[in-house]
Amino acid sequence: MTRHQMTPDQQVNLSDIPTKGREFCDDRKQAEKRFHKLRDKFIRWQQVLWSEGKQKLLIVLQATDAGGKDSTIRKVFMGVNPQGVKVVSFKAPSTLERSHDYLWRVHQAVPPAGMIGVFNRSHYEDVLVVRVDKLAPEKVWRKRYQQINDFERMLSETGTKILKFYLHISKDEQRERFQDRLDVPEKHYKFSLDDLEKRKQWDAYRDAFEEALTRCSTEWAPWYVIPADQKWYRNLAISEIIVKTLEDMNPQFPTIDYDPEQVKIGE
Repeated sequence: MTRHQMTPDQQVNLSDIPTKGREFCDDRKQAEKRFHKLRDKFIRWQQVLWSEGKQKLLIVLQATDAGGKDSTIRKVFMGVNPQGVKVVSFKAPSTLERSHDYLWRVHQAVPPAGMIGVFNRSHYEDVLVVRVDKLAPEKVWRKRYQQINDFERMLSETGTKILKFYLHISKDEQRERFQDRLDVPEKHYKFSLDDLEKRKQWDAYRDAFEEALTRCSTEWAPWYVIPADQKWYRNLAISEIIVKTLEDMNPQFPTIDYDPEQVKIGE
C-alpha cells in the first residue's frame, strides 16, 4: 500500500486524515529538491511512454474549491512533452452532453495509447455536485458508484492505468486562498461569488467526497488522499506516485529494424 492510498472497501473519514504535508515531511527545502528530481524522471518516462505508443495513463484530480487542481497541473507537468499529455476540464455539461448518459463525455476524453490524460474534475462530479445541489434524485446518483467502478474496471482491463488524487485541504486553508484571490488583482479572475455559496456547503461536500472515496477506491483505480495545505508537499507526493507508476508500467522505446551504424546520410 502506497502512502496516502485508500484501502478498498474501508470507510474514509477525512477528518482523520491530515491536510498538512508537514506531518509527513518537515524539510521544505529537501522536499522541493526531491520534487525537481522526480519531475525530471517524470519528463523522461513520459517521453518513453509517448514514443512506445502502447500504454495509457489517466490521472484524475478532484478537490474542493481552491483545492489546487490547476496549480498541481502547472507544477507537476511542467516540462513534459505537450504532444503526449492532454488536460480535460469538466464543467457543467452542454446540451449535447446532457442528451447522452453522464459517462459519454468522459469516455471520449480517456487518453489513447501513448498518452497521459489529466482530468481536472471528472465523472465524480456526478456523485458530488449532482448530489449536493440535488441536480438528480438520490435513486439516480446512488447507482453511479457501481457504474463508475465498472467503467473504471473496463478502462483498466483494456489497458488504461488509473490514478485518482483527492487534494485534501482544510477549511481554514480554503479561506486563506479565497482571501488571496481577493487581495491580489492578478488572481481576481479566479474568484467567484458562487465560491462563497459553495463554502457554505462544506459539510455536505465533505460527506459526498467521503462516500465517493470509500465506495470507489478499488485495486484497479485507487484513490489517494493527498495532504494539500502545503503545495510543495502536494507536488512531491503526487510526483512520487506518478513516477512509481510509470516505473511499474516500464514503457520502452520502440525497436528499430535497421543498423544505425550502416546508415549513411548523403550530401
